[in-house]
Amino acid sequence: MTETPQDIREDGQRQAAILASALPYLRRYAGDTIVVKYGGHAMGVDHLSNAFGHDIALLKLVGVNPIIVHGGGPQISAMLERLQLRSTFIDGLRVTDAAMVEIIEMVLSGSVNKQVADLINRAGALAVGISGKDGGLIRARKLTRTVRDEDSLIERELDLGFVGEPSKIDPRVLYSLLGSGLIPVIAPVGVGDQGETFNINADTAAGAISGAVNASRLLMLTDVPGVLDENGKLIPELTAEDAQRRIEAGQITGGMIPKVETCLKAVREGAKAAVILDGRVPHACLLELFTKNGSGTLIRGT
Repeated sequence: MTETPQDIREDGQRQAAILASALPYLRRYAGDTIVVKYGGHAMGVDHLSNAFGHDIALLKLVGVNPIIVHGGGPQISAMLERLQLRSTFIDGLRVTDAAMVEIIEMVLSGSVNKQVADLINRAGALAVGISGKDGGLIRARKLTRTVRDEDSLIERELDLGFVGEPSKIDPRVLYSLLGSGLIPVIAPVGVGDQGETFNINADTAAGAISGAVNASRLLMLTDVPGVLDENGKLIPELTAEDAQRRIEAGQITGGMIPKVETCLKAVREGAKAAVILDGRVPHACLLELFTKNGSGTLIRGT
């Protein structure tokens, strides 16, 4: 059906109204740093990936300084399968031996990292892919997990291999890139005190980086709408105290617990707020930052 001049005018008026309504939020975040954890369903579907690249480019163009930390679990699994290497998981963490960590670094810091940067570059901004090892960005230590035997109640430590957690973030390389008008795209790989490579959970890396750079927002793109209440309805906002209380009361459960704990750690270490939002929704980052009601669950320090 052919658009009439009236249809074109009305469409233009709707677009102008959307831009006008976003103006207060554009002012609010101008010059601020936003850390985005990119992964899950949003990373594996072409139209969502392309929308993400355009959204990040738009953030940069309107004066926001985005930093991207990406995952890559499915891509790692696919490569390990091609090489006929079997993965085992403990508490959702991939047990990583010396041979496997080389492959993980190759996938995360190589193909995946450059693909994510390219999404943003093709949308009109300038993104640079790096890993947590570059510039000593993520200093890491070995991550430990303990389990308790139900009969003897004796605890034993599990060996996850080269799975790590951030021990220190040195953001100087990020400030240098941001100061040059570039968007850092970070693969979650860290370096240990002896120069060893550690595979780090992308959520954990993003949380640590957002705290270190005092980000205005940590945006955690997930495959769920956010934190839900006992009736299955989205909770728009939580204080850190309320979020911790809900975890202890068993109201936040399963895979949502580590995501909320990552947000809590981020706000305690310097981020102003963290948001868990649904990356399956097109333009989720823009909806969260530039509309009145946002699109996920925001967790504040106070």
